Amino acid sequence: MINKDTDNKLPIYKLTSKDKVLKYYDDWTKNAQFNQDMIEWEYTAPVNTVQLLDKYIHDKNIKILDAGCGSGLAGIELKKSGFTNIYGVDFSQSMLNLIPNNIYQTVELIDLNEPLKYDDNDFGAIICVGTFTYGHVKAHALDEFIRVTNKNGYICFTINEGIYTEYKFDKKINELSQNKSWEVLNLSKSSYIVNKDVEAWLCLVKKN
Repeated sequence: MINKDTDNKLPIYKLTSKDKVLKYYDDWTKNAQFNQDMIEWEYTAPVNTVQLLDKYIHDKNIKILDAGCGSGLAGIELKKSGFTNIYGVDFSQSMLNLIPNNIYQTVELIDLNEPLKYDDNDFGAIICVGTFTYGHVKAHALDEFIRVTNKNGYICFTINEGIYTEYKFDKKINELSQNKSWEVLNLSKSSYIVNKDVEAWLCLVKKN
C-alpha cells in the first residue's frame, strides 16, 4: 500500500499539544481565513457526513449535538437538510466566533477529551466532523458520545485516515461493537480534504 505521508499534508497535523492547536486556530480564524481555506481546499467532510446521517434520521426535530462544531460547517449542512434542534460545542472560542447566527440552539466552549456535562441519553444523534484528527480528540471520547446518546440514537463521525490506527480508533470501534454498545451501519473511506489528498474514515453507528 502506498504511504500517502498524511502527517505532512497540513502544518496543523504536526501539532500535538492543546495549547499549540488553540494558538494555531486563533491565527487561522483571523479574517475568516479558515473558512476560505476550507472552500479552496474542497473540504467535503461536512456534506458527506450530513448526507449519510440524513439517510437514517427522518425526524428533523431530533436533538443533535455537533461535537467539535468549529466554525459551524456541519451545522450549516444540517440546517440545509432541515434539521432544527442542533447544539454546537468546540474547544476553540475563535472558531465558535465564526459561526453564523441561527444555526445552533446554543454554542458552548467544551473540550471533548474531558467528560461531557450532559445527562445520559440526552441527544437523539451526535455528529462529529473533522475533530478526530491530529492533536485533537482521542478515541476515548466515543465512550462519552455513547453515554449521552439515546438508545437507538445515531452517532456519525469522521476519522482522519492518518490517525485511524495511530490513535487506535480501529480498536475502539471494534471494542464498542464487541461489547454491544453500538451497531456499525457504515464504515468506509470517504473524501475529506480533496485538494490536499486527505481522506477520512466515515462512520455511522446506532446505539444499542
